[in-house]
Amino acid sequence: MKKMSDELLMEAYAQAIELKLCPDFISLLENEIRQRSLVICV
Repeated sequence: MKKMSDELLMEAYAQAIELKLCPDFISLLENEIRQRSLVICV
């Protein structure tokens, strides 16, 4: 995921939530967001 831009990561996260994808996948995205010190806007 290091090659994914911050913007693309956030878009992927928003879509994963919207589409109610696998909770494990969403957690993976959330962990990467935290590692990059990004803020999740709900």
